[in-house]
Amino acid sequence: MTLPPMTAAELARKVRLVELRARKTVGGALSGAYRSAFKGPGVEFQEVREYVAGDDTRSIDWNVTARVGRPYIKRFAEERDQTVMLLLDGSRSNLFGTGAAPKNEAAAEVFAVLALAAVYNKDEAGLILFTDDVELYVPPGRGRSHVLRLIRDVLAFQPRGRGTNITRALEFLGKVRRRRSLVVLISDFLADGFDRQLRVSARRHDLIAISIFDAREERFPDCGLVQVEDAESGERCTIDTSNPAVRAAWDGAARQQTAALEALFRSANIDHLRMAAGTGDLQSLIPFLRLHGARD
Repeated sequence: MTLPPMTAAELARKVRLVELRARKTVGGALSGAYRSAFKGPGVEFQEVREYVAGDDTRSIDWNVTARVGRPYIKRFAEERDQTVMLLLDGSRSNLFGTGAAPKNEAAAEVFAVLALAAVYNKDEAGLILFTDDVELYVPPGRGRSHVLRLIRDVLAFQPRGRGTNITRALEFLGKVRRRRSLVVLISDFLADGFDRQLRVSARRHDLIAISIFDAREERFPDCGLVQVEDAESGERCTIDTSNPAVRAAWDGAARQQTAALEALFRSANIDHLRMAAGTGDLQSLIPFLRLHGARD
């Protein structure tokens, strides 16, 4: 399944709509949650000033104190500037959707909100867009023009590959980002074999995962014979959804898959948020980011 490319006018309109919606979401609550969740990578020296009663004596700069004959202390400030790498799954399975929007549109809005939050907080934001290979890399940058470029690239994206290779995307991240960064992996996680590289990346970076799902992937309604197609492999089959045993097997397999993914993230010490496509619910990012900040 592929979608026809948008015209330049359609793309410009879509970028504007997504930016407006993202800006509306990135208000005080979400921007504050982002800032608290993604703390600076350390502290940097700010100044030396004269000691006053109540200051921490451990901060005394003994060299300056000996030189001037009065106690002076060092002051430090948290390093706020950091790099946020947004890894976005653009595989064909993300074109699926039975609600108000398919999974790829929901993922694009989550991406836009987090990219704008990064820019608002004067962090750099970069993009790795992947399918079964890395199809687009935009190095980190700052400013409104940069984030609009990122949003435009995401909305205009037409996947060349069919599958999902999370391992390859994380390996590419390791090559382009040696320094510890904030990494947000946005995917439907309909892939296998990425466990090891996920753990490696989680040790090197502050990694969080956001999984986008569609309600029909978890529960099939009773609607008779339905032909389904795997968007990535092209394999087709017919399912008798009027059979309760078939529906129960489908639902059970979905629950097992979700449970296995949750267990993987817990064991890798990765905070994980599940978001349903087509609901327009972006506010769930706020408590999730706050919880991540509190845990760190």
